[in-house]
Amino acid sequence: MKRLTGGTKEECRASGDEMENRADVAVIGGTGFYRFLDDVTEVKVDTPYGAPSDLVSLGSLDGRPVAFLPRHGRHHQLPPHLVNYRANIRALKELGVTRVIGPCAAGSLQLEARPGDFIICDQFVDRTTGRKDTFYDGPTAIHVSTAEPYCPEMRKIAIQAARDLGMRFHPDGTMVVIQGPRFSTKAESRWFSSMGWKVINMTGYPEVVLAKELGMCYVNVSLITDYDAGLESRPDVAPVTQDEVVRVFTKHTQILKDLIKRIIQSLPAKRSCPCEDDLRRAKP
Repeated sequence: MKRLTGGTKEECRASGDEMENRADVAVIGGTGFYRFLDDVTEVKVDTPYGAPSDLVSLGSLDGRPVAFLPRHGRHHQLPPHLVNYRANIRALKELGVTRVIGPCAAGSLQLEARPGDFIICDQFVDRTTGRKDTFYDGPTAIHVSTAEPYCPEMRKIAIQAARDLGMRFHPDGTMVVIQGPRFSTKAESRWFSSMGWKVINMTGYPEVVLAKELGMCYVNVSLITDYDAGLESRPDVAPVTQDEVVRVFTKHTQILKDLIKRIIQSLPAKRSCPCEDDLRRAKP
C-alpha cells in the first residue's frame, strides 16, 4: 500500500511513486467493482477534509488507469448520512481524476421503472439535511451552476453503451435523494411519485455537486432494486426490504460491471463537455 498526502496537487506530485499513482477515470460504488480492474494497487490518500471512505484502488482497464473507491467502505460500515463525500471527491481529484462514474442502488417511484432496470439520471432533487455539500465555505463566494448536474458527454456515452449491450434502461430520470438511513413513509413516497420523479436514493447528493465544484465530470447509473413504499398499494408491488434490495443488486451486478466497462472504454482521451468551464465561470 502506498500513501499520498493531501493538500495541494504539487504536494501530491512530490515523488516518483506518487506520480505513478494517477488515474483520469474513477468509479465510486459497491465493494465488488474493483475486481474488474487489472494490476490493482491500494493507495491511502489524506485530504484537508479528513479520510475518504476507504483506501483507493488503482488499476487499469484495457491499459487505461482507473481508480475505484467504495462509497460506504469495503465492509459497508458507513451509512449514507455519514459518508465523507468531500473527502472522497477530493481524494480522487488528488489522484488526477477528471471523470467519475457513480453507480448506485435505487428505488423506483414510477411503475415503468421496474426492478432490474437501469436509469441514466439527468436531474436530482435534494431532500437531505446537514451534509457537508460544498468545498467553498468562503471567504470568496463561488456559485457553481447545477442546472445540468450530470456531464452531458458522459451521459450520451452511457446511454449508447446501454443500447449496445441490449440492456433494459431509461435514458433520463430525476433522482430524489433522501437523508436515510430509513426508507420513506408511504406519504413521502407518494409525494415524490406525484412530482414525476423516477428514482429515490440516499447517496446521490452531494457527491455529484462536489465533483462539479472541482471541475470534474460525473455520470450516475442507477440500478432499480425495488418499488418504493408509495407504490405498494398495487397488488403486484411488495414492500421494500433491505434483503430484497441486496438480492436484486447482487443479481444484476455483472450487468452493471459490463456497462461501466463499456462506458470507460468509450470515453475519449480529451473532454469536450462544459463541466470544467462551469467551474471557471463561477470563479470571480
